[in-house]
Amino acid sequence: MNDLNLTGLESGSRSVGASAVETLRAKLKGRLLQPGDPSYDEARTIWNAMIDRKPGLIVRCADAGDVVHAVRFARDNGLLLAVRGGGHNIAGNAVCDGGLMIDLSQMNAVRVDAAAMRAVVGPGATLADVDRETQAAGLAVPTGINSTTGIAGLTLGGGFGWITRKFGLTIDNLVSAEVVTADGEIVRASASEHPDLFWALRGGGGNFGVVTSFEFKLHKMGPEVLAGLVVHPFSDAQAILQQYREVVATAPDELTCWVVMRQAPPLPFLPEEWHGKEVLILAMCYCGDIEAGQRATAALRAIGKPIADVVGPSPFAGWQQAFDPLLTPGARNYWKSHDLTKLPDAAIGVLLDAIRALPGPECEVFIGHVGGAAGRVTPDATAFPQRSAHFVMNVHTRWREASDDRSFIAWARQLFDAMKPHAAGTAYVNFMPDDEGGRVETAYGGNYGRLAAIKKRYDPGNLLRLNQNVKPA
Repeated sequence: MNDLNLTGLESGSRSVGASAVETLRAKLKGRLLQPGDPSYDEARTIWNAMIDRKPGLIVRCADAGDVVHAVRFARDNGLLLAVRGGGHNIAGNAVCDGGLMIDLSQMNAVRVDAAAMRAVVGPGATLADVDRETQAAGLAVPTGINSTTGIAGLTLGGGFGWITRKFGLTIDNLVSAEVVTADGEIVRASASEHPDLFWALRGGGGNFGVVTSFEFKLHKMGPEVLAGLVVHPFSDAQAILQQYREVVATAPDELTCWVVMRQAPPLPFLPEEWHGKEVLILAMCYCGDIEAGQRATAALRAIGKPIADVVGPSPFAGWQQAFDPLLTPGARNYWKSHDLTKLPDAAIGVLLDAIRALPGPECEVFIGHVGGAAGRVTPDATAFPQRSAHFVMNVHTRWREASDDRSFIAWARQLFDAMKPHAAGTAYVNFMPDDEGGRVETAYGGNYGRLAAIKKRYDPGNLLRLNQNVKPA
């Protein structure tokens, strides 16, 4: 057996003895994969097709013990370390070139205790896994809007979606976490155990350890909500956005409405002549009583003269999957994002100019409205800092050919730059691409200093640095 040349922490070559690799393999309950092994390419392939990296070793973990062995092996051999949960993150930090990749996708169990209103969730679970088990008991935890997203990355970055205004961010519902630290020890983080680590995990990303189990509090909700789309001609977009911002300013917590601007996909309820034309879509969800929801959504549905209105009672788990067909794996993706405290006319003008110049049929801009319960938490209560009622703009550029990379990315960056005068300065780290490392400190605002101090305590060598990295103080 030959020794392996793997990538080290500072991207230097490290020689690792083949016997050491075999010793690691023997310790694992899961599988150790190397280039050429069956399942190797499957394990290294993630949602964003722009990311094509080849780890020297992949540990497909079966339990927390496997994570301990993998972390210690990477640490002891000075290897670059990547951690994959759902593999959905835009930046592609789940996979590295050379080095060692921890693959948590097999650890996807979801256990619901309906009496205690708690769920224990493995780090490889997707939002679909969580929704399936919690909704079977008429319970829910607030997560995101795409069911193939991994719960681990979503949670560690904050987590917001259709029911955040009613029940808070995903991190606001985190009760505890089992964590493998950078020194290979298993600890439990909660309000009473390692409280500084627990604070940092709630929004600080994967900087502080590898979470091997999440415990969430649950809420009674569903299984049915009032949800759906109202599709408008893009020619009416300015007036619609002006009315939209007024209506959502006084919306009840149960109601969330987001704006999507793009070329209309061939949805069955849209007349064929609208397919491929620019449209503005109001996507809404009311997570309370259906009759109350009809009243609460009436003002939004009365705006303008829509092409189609398909808002109605829907299984919540189904609504969580409504956008999945537009976000399937295999495409090239690049995002740029801003937090916006307001949506002034000048910002609306910038957005409309950009939509008129969309570079491709799969590109879109969405405006998410956040607030409600999530806004009634102080900015320093968790690592996630942006707690005021606000909008999140995400510029989602999506295409198929590598030859189009430059033009599509340039369009996203141009819109991002043009919106800077209207931005709050903070950012949602889960929406940041891999070229925004210099923005991390600004994204966390006044919480960054505390994060850096906690990083120094739990990972002074910055072993866990393939993320939106907080450097040790």
